[in-house]
Amino acid sequence: MIPEPQITDFDDFSLWMYCIVEDTFRQVAPLFRRPGPASLCSDQELMAMTLIGECKGWNSELTLLSEWRARPHLFPHVPSQSRFNRRRRNLWQAFNLVRGVVLRVLDVAKDRQCCIDSLPVAVVQFKRVPKAGRGWASNGASFGRVASKGQTIFGYKMQLLVTFGGVILDFELASANVTDLQAGYELLEEHTELDALADKGYISGSVAQQLMQRNSVCLMTVPRTNQKRQLPPQVARAINRVRHIIETVNAQLVGQFKFQQNHAHTFWGLCTRLYAKLTAHTLCIYINRLLGKADFLQIKGLAFPI
Repeated sequence: MIPEPQITDFDDFSLWMYCIVEDTFRQVAPLFRRPGPASLCSDQELMAMTLIGECKGWNSELTLLSEWRARPHLFPHVPSQSRFNRRRRNLWQAFNLVRGVVLRVLDVAKDRQCCIDSLPVAVVQFKRVPKAGRGWASNGASFGRVASKGQTIFGYKMQLLVTFGGVILDFELASANVTDLQAGYELLEEHTELDALADKGYISGSVAQQLMQRNSVCLMTVPRTNQKRQLPPQVARAINRVRHIIETVNAQLVGQFKFQQNHAHTFWGLCTRLYAKLTAHTLCIYINRLLGKADFLQIKGLAFPI
């Protein structure tokens, strides 16, 4: 009898992650060839180290590299911090391409029923904006209000389109001063034949009509209490229950993957870190499906509520 695949410890998890990265990166590797001799640490190894580190919450480069140097049996060649940072940044698009390859074979990613919401991504503290904010502003960072937290940030908002199965189907990084409705419309108009549940920040009859007519996308929201047309109570409760999935995914990104603690100094560094976090989340769901676990990937010292 063939033994059932399983993960019992961190080494097993690291091997699974590396094998998935190796298999998927092979399909896009020609796009990232570099001149000169091959590095002792391959691109696949560097990406795997990054993604596993994101899963573990090793959010700073110093922590990440020191943790891997303490585990030479897994990755014997760990680059210096500056070289690691440079190579990881050069592979920022590769992370999302790997994620795209996995999405194509992930069954729960084919769900056409989704939720849409946003996550704030602050990049500079208020007191540092006059000095450090200029470079960020040239790449679209701005002041914006986060209504759910009752605060203003300087940075961006990440729009997330999440299937009912908890898979991040698509995303868009928008300036913090762009409304959820505007950014959400831009994200949804890239899709067709989709049902999307959203909160009150996405209410717009004209936008919903355009999406339906042009893209066959049904944008559904619970009406505000002061609106004349109201949903039956049982329907509104059902929609709110389903929308909890995106709150769960947001909690995973913020808690497990430290989504709002990026330590980036440049816009492209930020993109690299966000792409890595989103890819790590998708790969964890993929491993869950391969292991036949619907809710949890749990191993010694590492638990993913996915």
